[in-house]
Amino acid sequence: MRSYDPKYIDSEEKQLVESVKKADLTKLKRPSKKLQGQLRKAARAYVEREAKMNIRIAPSELARIKAKAEREGLKYQTLVKSVLHKYVTGQLVEKNKKVG
Repeated sequence: MRSYDPKYIDSEEKQLVESVKKADLTKLKRPSKKLQGQLRKAARAYVEREAKMNIRIAPSELARIKAKAEREGLKYQTLVKSVLHKYVTGQLVEKNKKVG
């Protein structure tokens, strides 16, 4: 499992990480051929729904994004996708923004 910085994950993600750590993987059985096929089909359907996007960005900003992603242990595209997802779902908030 990839290492992570606990201050950047929420409580649900922390519970998931702890559950995976506690799981006894020796008790897991290989899915049936039928289920394997269903899982592959579902995975392909999910991946196919993603759209590609090209944007133009200043080289200095891209360098800063890449540096931040490296500090987080992520690929820079993954970091950008995560930030955009959090923004459009309302999960991205400014640190210094006063509410209310």
